[in-house]
Amino acid sequence: MCHTFFGVAHLTKVSNIPCLFWCGTSKVNTIYPLISYFRKMKIATYNINGVNGHLPILLRWLSETAPDVVCLQELKAPQEKFPLQAITDAGYKALWHGQKSWNGVAILSRSADIKEVRRALPGDPEDLHSRYIEAVVDGITVCCLYLPNGNPAPGPKFDYKLGWFKRLTAHAQTLWDAGTPVVITGDYNVMPTDIDVYKPERWVDDALFRPETRAAFQGLMMQGWTDAIRKLHPNEKIYTFWDYFRDAYGRDAGLRIDHFLLSPQLDKRLRAAGVDHNVRGWEKSSDHAPVWIELADK
Repeated sequence: MCHTFFGVAHLTKVSNIPCLFWCGTSKVNTIYPLISYFRKMKIATYNINGVNGHLPILLRWLSETAPDVVCLQELKAPQEKFPLQAITDAGYKALWHGQKSWNGVAILSRSADIKEVRRALPGDPEDLHSRYIEAVVDGITVCCLYLPNGNPAPGPKFDYKLGWFKRLTAHAQTLWDAGTPVVITGDYNVMPTDIDVYKPERWVDDALFRPETRAAFQGLMMQGWTDAIRKLHPNEKIYTFWDYFRDAYGRDAGLRIDHFLLSPQLDKRLRAAGVDHNVRGWEKSSDHAPVWIELADK
């Protein structure tokens, strides 16, 4: 008779999946699938709004949810002040691009198979903002971004936002043309449609919701990327950000501005997506909540 292995008791016989594990009598062998076949890869994005100030929140969330890959935005810390030891103790490798007081992005991975590709968005060598970092993790190109806010609009900050969007779209096309698994995730600072914002009529002149901003996002999407949240939850009210003022979280007066865009290779592996809404309600939390997806093994 066959017994469980690696402490997994709920696996059942699957005859059409190749396997390296065999057990049974001399007359009958039963093939059990590799445990990795059942495993899903969880990737999350979280605008932490100050990695040191909100470090206890980050570590608690990592401990409770254990994502495989995490993209962080708004570190608000120079390169040398990133809390590497705490992140390492939590079980993660880290790549980061810091900046004093503002911006800052990072990619954390439980896997040692992480290799940095770039830490700046191509197209403007004079742009010194720490808003983009890209790495390959277990064969997936992970792009972590913090797109400019753009307010007040119109004005120079809004022009910078649209210019950044144009550079992102150009680089995304290059990634798309490569034909490899890609996820582009982070804080996009855009609500794509009315369903993504509480009382949209109040946001019509805001840089996050102006027609130019939404058109830029749709231009990016027209390359063929999949909005992971909307694929699985097309009509639900889902927010990822709630302001600190006027009890926005308590009233659920939020915005969906943190997005996952997936290449076709990952779109077909998408199994789940959601927002850890409750984390926003923790004491002294970021004004964003973590957003995540789960991918079936390739």
